[in-house]
Amino acid sequence: MGAGRWWPPRTRPPGGAPQARGYPGSRTSGTYKDWNEPMDPHVTPPSGTPGNGLPAGETTPEDRPARLTVGVVGAGRVGTALGAALSRAGHRVVAAAAVSERSLARVAERLPGADIVAPPDVVTAADLVLLTVPDDELPELASGLVSAGVPVTGKLVLHTSGRYGAAVLDPLTRAGALPLAVHPVMTFTGRPDDVNRLAGISFGVTAPDPLRPVAEALVVEMGGEPVWITEEMRPLYHAALAGGANHLVTLVVESMDLLRAAGVAEPGRMLGPLLGAALDNGLRLGIDGLTGPVARGDAGTVTDHVGELGKVSPQSRSAYIALARLTADRALAAGMLKPEDAERLLEALAD
Repeated sequence: MGAGRWWPPRTRPPGGAPQARGYPGSRTSGTYKDWNEPMDPHVTPPSGTPGNGLPAGETTPEDRPARLTVGVVGAGRVGTALGAALSRAGHRVVAAAAVSERSLARVAERLPGADIVAPPDVVTAADLVLLTVPDDELPELASGLVSAGVPVTGKLVLHTSGRYGAAVLDPLTRAGALPLAVHPVMTFTGRPDDVNRLAGISFGVTAPDPLRPVAEALVVEMGGEPVWITEEMRPLYHAALAGGANHLVTLVVESMDLLRAAGVAEPGRMLGPLLGAALDNGLRLGIDGLTGPVARGDAGTVTDHVGELGKVSPQSRSAYIALARLTADRALAAGMLKPEDAERLLEALAD
């Protein structure tokens, strides 16, 4: 974390949440420059509010300083999960913009104290505004709020897009808002365990330098681990995550379909242990965890695979060839394949 942090990564002060001097824009905040002033991580934060029934030095979330009012524009799976996590940390979700029946139900379940209002009213009501809308809608939303004259001066405006950094919020920043890009690296299904999934996950964080401690503090409060991503690296960061996670689901489902076609009644049960081991090998060992016919240079087996897939699923054949070529290139570069074996493989994979 940056020089202005007030506790080390993966740790929290007593009470489990930042005992800060105030978030910019909050009713309890000091001045903007408070966030640039280093705080001694060894200084004991203020004790609990008198009469709260807790031992000296302990606080309830609601008693802690710098509690924010929070608004959610885009009450989907991500927005309501983050809103609920912030609520657990002691912030107060006061407003949400929701239209569909599903979104309204999520707000009622996860953010029971929030009023359902239009997006401009959400922004007006909150110290911290979560813009949790689809990526393609975010630039228009940011400029639209400014065009509508919605007051944003001193408000923290946080979006959760992996694709964009803080620059997408430039219209709001020029109007006086404090921009944060905070992307949770997790899939959200809309199930009740979405909020619990935030514990221990990484969040890709991008913000102007003075606001970096703010963004990282909010991530820690939600139970996550902030990872700094520079503005210019944001598209590559997101492409890597999408390729590794989203396309993985496609590959697994495709493999299950092919196994069913081969007569396997429970392909998920068959694949589970294999895929779990392969994922573990990849994460722990990198390319050294690679096994299979490409790693062995078994061109005959690969030729059979390509031929059979062409009969059953031309799309699977194309995907297999592309991934096998990439695998062969990496195995060759790592010294796992001899050049002559790699040449035979590439011949087998000629489209």
